[in-house]
Amino acid sequence: MELFIVVFIIIIAIILSNIKIVPQAQAMVVERLGAYKTTWKTGVHFKLPFIDKTAKKMSLKEQVVDFPPQPVITSDNVHMMIDTVIYYQIADPKLYAYGVENPMLAIENLTATTLRNIIGDLELDGTLTSRDIINTKMRAILDEATDPWGIKINRVELKNIMPPKDIQDAMEKQMRAERERREKILQAEGEKKSAVLIAEGKKESMILEAEAEKQAAILRAEAKREAKIREAEGEAEAILKVQNAVAEGLKLVSNANPSDKALALKSFEALEKVADGKATKLIVPSDLQNVTAIAAAFKEATDENKQ
Repeated sequence: MELFIVVFIIIIAIILSNIKIVPQAQAMVVERLGAYKTTWKTGVHFKLPFIDKTAKKMSLKEQVVDFPPQPVITSDNVHMMIDTVIYYQIADPKLYAYGVENPMLAIENLTATTLRNIIGDLELDGTLTSRDIINTKMRAILDEATDPWGIKINRVELKNIMPPKDIQDAMEKQMRAERERREKILQAEGEKKSAVLIAEGKKESMILEAEAEKQAAILRAEAKREAKIREAEGEAEAILKVQNAVAEGLKLVSNANPSDKALALKSFEALEKVADGKATKLIVPSDLQNVTAIAAAFKEATDENKQ
């Protein structure tokens, strides 16, 4: 009875030991009698005791490998050190298990040789400014080369590019000179814009002053014209009043029906008033040229007034 219990316990232990649970994002390669049998993915699996064997357990997550700096030489004979970072993922567990003995060492050596080939075709300046191109080329080459190993290369990044010390010093000087040049250009541009703005301000000020003077001249001319118009209107009004007064006088004289002698006397008085001025010439009407007749008329008029 005790032997039966021991045997039962051993059988249960063997069965339990051959039940395998594969976690998420992992895989197991199973061999039967030394040959590849199958690949277990996520879930519960059972293998035959003493016949099946778990050959390799691997993660299917994306993984990152940072390789140490590798010496490279550019096409213009500049020695430098470049280290790379590889982002890869196991795409086929079977090929990964049987494709290459040491996958990481194989990828590291392949990365180093690929990097040397690409950098060897570039000059120093091209190497420093063409990281994206280098990354793309390396990813394509490595991805194709690692397909037989069941590895998918997702990304390749150049982490650091380390030129020699003298090259770094020369680059720093060049960068400093470039920054100083840009600073001077920016300063000159600022001064130029400032001068342009000042000139434009002066120009606008002069234009405004000229416009103001023009408007002032127009207003002065308008004022003078208005003054002349008012003066002319005043003179015209005065002349009109004088003419109206003369017309009224003539009307009154005409209504009074004066005698010829009285008219002659009035004409003589008018001539007397005219001659009393500063005029040096006097034009006598034709009907008053006979001075004797004028004197006689004047005497008769005086006698009539006395009577």
